[in-house]
Amino acid sequence: MLWFQGNSLQIAKASFGLLRNLSASNTALPVLTLFTKDPCPLCDEAREVLKPYKDRFILQEVDITLPENSTWYERYRFDIPVFHLNGQFLMMHRVNTSKLEKQLLKLEQQVLKTN
Repeated sequence: MLWFQGNSLQIAKASFGLLRNLSASNTALPVLTLFTKDPCPLCDEAREVLKPYKDRFILQEVDITLPENSTWYERYRFDIPVFHLNGQFLMMHRVNTSKLEKQLLKLEQQVLKTN
């Protein structure tokens, strides 16, 4: 998946097989972006914590060590894992499940209001 951040093109890969055919659904799932590198034990831990939520968002991973992600490397090299929800900073270092749940509920309620 590609998206733009500032003037640079960013590349993310799907994880957990969460990219699915959304055409059958009227609602697109929010995108949770995990900024990571290899190795990253805290990222591995975060993926496990996120498993119960996997049907409520699309998880994208951005490897900050890739040359095309140098902007993210400069920003987050000492802070991974870092999470953005729909392009907005959400949390770093560890998954805050209460914060994640609150933001997912907020987005889900917005979708319900528009349908």
